[in-house]
Amino acid sequence: MTVYFIGAGPGDPDLMTVKAVKLIERCPIILYAGSLIPTQIIDSVRHSAEAIYDTAQMNLDETTAVIEKAAQEGKDVARLQSGDPALYGAIGEQIRRLEGLDIDYEVVPGVSAVAASAAMLRKELTLSGVSQTVIMTRYEGKTPFPERERLPALAQSGATLAIHLGITRIHKIVDELLPHYGADCPVAVCYRVGWPDQDYVVGTLADIVVKVREKKFTRTSLILVGRVLDTDDFADSYLYDKSQAHIFRKIHRHRDEQK
Repeated sequence: MTVYFIGAGPGDPDLMTVKAVKLIERCPIILYAGSLIPTQIIDSVRHSAEAIYDTAQMNLDETTAVIEKAAQEGKDVARLQSGDPALYGAIGEQIRRLEGLDIDYEVVPGVSAVAASAAMLRKELTLSGVSQTVIMTRYEGKTPFPERERLPALAQSGATLAIHLGITRIHKIVDELLPHYGADCPVAVCYRVGWPDQDYVVGTLADIVVKVREKKFTRTSLILVGRVLDTDDFADSYLYDKSQAHIFRKIHRHRDEQK
């Protein structure tokens, strides 16, 4: 018996991996967070799975009890996580419980909200000479934060920021970023990416709060901040530069250049 922590992606069933789909179709017991994962993800197995649990209203003890019972019956469990399980998936405490119960598990990665948002915006988050670093973080709330990871400390890098779970405090986020990025720094707020009602708004640190309030985004939104979102002033990478050789490509010179 195995518990599979499966990255269900941001919402669009077509963005799930082949492995994820195969496991969902094979596992008799399915746990999924209905508040974060659309029902379309499990529509194909509604009549074939033995039991499907919406964990949105369940606590850790209750989900663990379901898994423990499945283990006693020798039944595999598909534990669906939104996005990628490794990013704010809360699988750490679940894994700790399973290891305490000596229950086998496997983690299956999925498309993250960051990747899906960049795709929707048709942007690259790392551009030569602009930003080579993406920092994924969340805004401080109930979860304790070490001082070195608070937003002002991260902002000193000038890197591209992907801020989860902060839309209700976007005014505070803007205040903390302004001294480091400037009022004209581009911002994109991506709402429910991958869902049928996905949407986004773009602006700058100067006007993004007003634009978000006009859109009435109050949850399930990712905030992207950085110059990469609105610039054509970047260098071509060396990856396809004909003057740069690497292990897979040699430089081909004309005969007159070789003399």
